[in-house]
Amino acid sequence: MTTQQLSVKTPLEKHFWTWQGYRIQYTVMGTGKPLVLIHGFGASIGHWRKNIPVLAEAGYRVFAIDLLGFGGSEKAPINYSVEIWVDLLKDFWKEYIQQRAVFIGNSIGALIGLTVLAEHPEISAGGVLINCAGGLNHRPNELNPPLRIVMSAFNRLVNHPITGSFVFNRIRQKHQIRRTLYQVYRDRNAVTDELVDLLYEPSCDPGAQKVFASILTAPPGANPNQLLPKVEVPLLVIWGTDDPWTPISGAKIYEQALSSGKKIKIVPIPGAGHCPHDEVPDKVNAEIINWLAIHS
Repeated sequence: MTTQQLSVKTPLEKHFWTWQGYRIQYTVMGTGKPLVLIHGFGASIGHWRKNIPVLAEAGYRVFAIDLLGFGGSEKAPINYSVEIWVDLLKDFWKEYIQQRAVFIGNSIGALIGLTVLAEHPEISAGGVLINCAGGLNHRPNELNPPLRIVMSAFNRLVNHPITGSFVFNRIRQKHQIRRTLYQVYRDRNAVTDELVDLLYEPSCDPGAQKVFASILTAPPGANPNQLLPKVEVPLLVIWGTDDPWTPISGAKIYEQALSSGKKIKIVPIPGAGHCPHDEVPDKVNAEIINWLAIHS
């Protein structure tokens, strides 16, 4: 049975948990050693719909959570940061898992997962980083001067009480979401109406615009260079090689850590973009399952 067949035949059950007074949505499937899946910016547990059933079928208890501010979780009016989501995951682990888990993330979800591994080794058995972001957002020194000026102006517009809603409403239109996905998915056939709806629907929730503005202007958090020295558990680093947002050159720090003795396996995925777990799920699922058979 293919990944697509499994994902279609096995719908994700939605559950809710109250964390610090906020409603958090999650799903769980399967039995066995625990895996925790962490989505990227603007995504949700639905972005793992092609992975959760396959990993569960392979003999794992698979949890996926909508981070506070995303998906079906509450759009809380707070100042967002990597640290808040790390605390959320740590408390979720205490509530529902209570044994060492493998944390699997994409983009900023991978960065959040890496932070969990570095800061809370007592709950971690390993990590899978899929096109890991270097920060929650770009650090000014990472941008060339013209782009730095553009981003600074854009952030001011997003945070302004009048222009913020206008900018957000333009960005969240379905045709604009599709255009953005075409930039980061190599295979346009993977950009389906279902995928567009997964990103669009949470953007209609009350408070979504303020969440968007808060995250775009939040501190970027620790970068992988700072986190990797603290990580002692095994890592699988998967990278879609045609990613324009987090280019494959970002994998060099993991190659350096590997040469320094860290337990890291690096797997480039040719012909895939920023979200290979969704674009080429059969390849990514197979890599994860094979790696878990050795390291979990």
